[in-house]
Amino acid sequence: MDKKPPRPTVPAINDSSLAHESWKIFQVAAELIEGLERLVSTKPCVSIFGSARTPCGHPYYALTEALGQQLSNAGFSVITGGGPGLMEAGNKGAYQGKSFSIGLNIVLHHQESPNPYQDISLRFRHFFTRKFMFAKYATAFVFVPGGYGTLDELGEILALVQTKKTKMVPIILVNELFWRPLLKWFHENLINDKMIDKSDLALIQVVNTPEEVVSIIQNFYHPKDTASEVSKAS
Repeated sequence: MDKKPPRPTVPAINDSSLAHESWKIFQVAAELIEGLERLVSTKPCVSIFGSARTPCGHPYYALTEALGQQLSNAGFSVITGGGPGLMEAGNKGAYQGKSFSIGLNIVLHHQESPNPYQDISLRFRHFFTRKFMFAKYATAFVFVPGGYGTLDELGEILALVQTKKTKMVPIILVNELFWRPLLKWFHENLINDKMIDKSDLALIQVVNTPEEVVSIIQNFYHPKDTASEVSKAS
């Protein structure tokens, strides 16, 4: 029998090394407090996630701009990541509507400037505080085509709803053709290998038009609800 190697020695606490880390706690608290103060009066909200790389003029951009405007005119404040691409499209559409256009901007070493279509613009250093604000006041989560960041948010929201760590709300994927391969993989791998239950896939709805998105959200709460009534339910 191989001899078990010794366990490493647990290092002693070094208060001086904690000073820098301790300041991060205040940074996190400040971001959360500002976010809660600025967004509490903007309900009901819908969070839109999508690619930062899709240029103006692309069909996905036009789709997301129309989506933002229709949600805004239906009485929903629109929350995006505040950056370029489809985030800009969602904010731009909401800015043309009657409700708030909100950007949760993240500080990145390569980040472009926040898009100019934001009534409320918040700035975050930490992804996890930004993620919290995306979820806190959302009555629905809408995913247009996107990359790693969009997939990260989708996985996290699905896990939160699946485990009942957040309330059940509509989770909507827009553009069936884009999402079809991922959903096929969910069926063929995750369900067949029993990584998720078949019922877990029912958390997702797939549509192609902004009108379908608005209809799903309104009907989820009540077929005849106004946006203000949806706010009371959230």
